Amino acid sequence: MSYSLARHLRLLSTAAAAAAASSSTTAAAFSSISVSRAKTKLQSEFDPDRALEIYSSVSKDYTSPLASRYAQDLTVRRLAKCRRFDDIESLIESHKNDPKITQEPYFSTLIRSYGIAGMFQHALRTFEQMEDIGTPRSSISFNALLTACNQSKLFDQVPKQFDEIPKKYGILPDKVSYGILVKAYCESGLIDQAFAVLKEMGEKGVEITAITFTTILDALYKLGQSDKAEKVWHEMKKKGCLDVGAYNVKIMFVHAGGPENVKALIDEMNNAGLKPDTISYNYLMTSYCQRGMMDEAKKVYAELEETGRHPNAATYRSLIYYLCRNGDFETGYKVFKQSVYRRKIPDFGTLKHLVEGLAQKKKTRGHAKGLIRTVKKKFPVNFLNAWRKVEEDLGLAGSNSSTAADHVQEATS
Repeated sequence: MSYSLARHLRLLSTAAAAAAASSSTTAAAFSSISVSRAKTKLQSEFDPDRALEIYSSVSKDYTSPLASRYAQDLTVRRLAKCRRFDDIESLIESHKNDPKITQEPYFSTLIRSYGIAGMFQHALRTFEQMEDIGTPRSSISFNALLTACNQSKLFDQVPKQFDEIPKKYGILPDKVSYGILVKAYCESGLIDQAFAVLKEMGEKGVEITAITFTTILDALYKLGQSDKAEKVWHEMKKKGCLDVGAYNVKIMFVHAGGPENVKALIDEMNNAGLKPDTISYNYLMTSYCQRGMMDEAKKVYAELEETGRHPNAATYRSLIYYLCRNGDFETGYKVFKQSVYRRKIPDFGTLKHLVEGLAQKKKTRGHAKGLIRTVKKKFPVNFLNAWRKVEEDLGLAGSNSSTAADHVQEATS
């Protein structure tokens, strides 16, 4: 057994063992952390060991399955990205000793987490253990299992499980179950089967939700079947189930045609009493960027905050990318600092382009050094070598970058 796995088994067994396994400084820092603070830290913590320490310090304090699921999912994603599947299993299996395990919503979070890790056989095994553990089954855990199947990219298995599980355990699929089945068909490109499910739902009196309609709408647009997509759109409009998600799917399809198309749909949303979200405005901003209309794009970005919407990672990624393409590296650096403050730092490729641009001029080389120093602390450990190579290639390695780095770090305080 590796030191890492043994260490995490101890972390997950008892709080006392966790304190012994961690350094005294880390243990002291996390012992008094609140649940909400832990969730915030997990969002920006890419180191899987530290993510485990944060989650383990508060995992027993979660009172609702939803709060537990969110933090658990983040931790599992960090571990899965580093292919730490043994640690994921240890983490999830340890929760089967929790007194809440007989509550189906709580149990379902474990099935779901295995799906996030792409470990569907573990999810299925866990589902099959419910009877032995004394947890009742219903569409809640059934839907968690189907979702785990989709998350594991086993789309062809979803129809099989949808057919077999209800017969074996006497579960009645609900509208969410059918929606997950539709998603599996859409992900497989089997649109005719997806429409057949809609027909079956209608015949059985099962509600077709906005999410299910939007899933099909998205698949049709991606397959280039815009005529069929428009028919679905009009059907949704007739049924009164157009929501922000549906509009964003349509905006995604039309935004390449120009910002006026996006603005028209945003206006339509406002007139319908819907509030366009950050995703809606991201497409508008990107549409401006694609046409070199950077002043308009920057205006949309600035108005996000003014209208009570916060930029997300895609906002920063797109804007920095196009600022770099237009040679505006200094503004790109300012946007980067804001992404650090929001804990929504863009990906390696985007920031590499920005660093290369900043390093070209003497007056901005300090910014390049500071950016690299910051991202080396924020990115997952498997990116460290890549950033070191960037430093060396640009002649930034070993230079005194404290002033620039401190300037960036001000954004995180």
